[in-house]
Amino acid sequence: MNSGVHYLPLTPGLFSILVLLFGVLIILIQLRILRYAYMKLGIGPGAALLLLFGSLIGSYFNIPITVLPGRNVMSGEVVDFYGMRYVVPLVAAWPGTVLAVNVGGAVIPTLMSTYLVLRYQLWGRAAIAVAAIAFIIHMMATPVHGVGIAVPVFAPVVVTAILAFILSREYAAPLAYIGGSMGTLIGADLLNLDKITGLGAPVASIGGAGTFDGIFLTGILAVLLAGIASPARPREVW
Repeated sequence: MNSGVHYLPLTPGLFSILVLLFGVLIILIQLRILRYAYMKLGIGPGAALLLLFGSLIGSYFNIPITVLPGRNVMSGEVVDFYGMRYVVPLVAAWPGTVLAVNVGGAVIPTLMSTYLVLRYQLWGRAAIAVAAIAFIIHMMATPVHGVGIAVPVFAPVVVTAILAFILSREYAAPLAYIGGSMGTLIGADLLNLDKITGLGAPVASIGGAGTFDGIFLTGILAVLLAGIASPARPREVW
């Protein structure tokens, strides 16, 4: 079963676009064009590259949690949704829908968000950002047969950037990352767990196919949009 649990959430072509975008960021960071924006997030250029690289590589790996009863499980197909093409892994003799947690789309963003909340003591504003974005993304989330729950790829980015500006210009960058990643995970995946069993997905990955692209782009675009408009680097609490 392990061979079917681990797979790229997007088709090779679309995943290559994310890799290309990551490559462009490497060049811009090395040229120090984006150094100021990532400083506002509270991490250096090297840590920023490690974070994004870990998210890309980690998107291939899923940590199984449990097996849900599933009907007519799909296998080895590609599903289109809002211009994105999501991969349904090739499986055989599958027990049902495996509920898993994606390393790149859930584990790494959760750890990074926790670090940012503790570093800047953003408990109240982070809670508001996560709750508001979770509500909006939940309204947009769509059950997709064979994939799980999906959201329009740029929805988390736009919503996150706007809300981060509203809540705090000084802490817009960390709030953008926290709200965008955790709000998408909660609103799209966790609040729709009751809809998973009837979708025929061999693997329902929290932070994986259907939401990973939005979370990854949020980590890049929303943070940069928020960081560029922030007046100064956020004050650290510790």
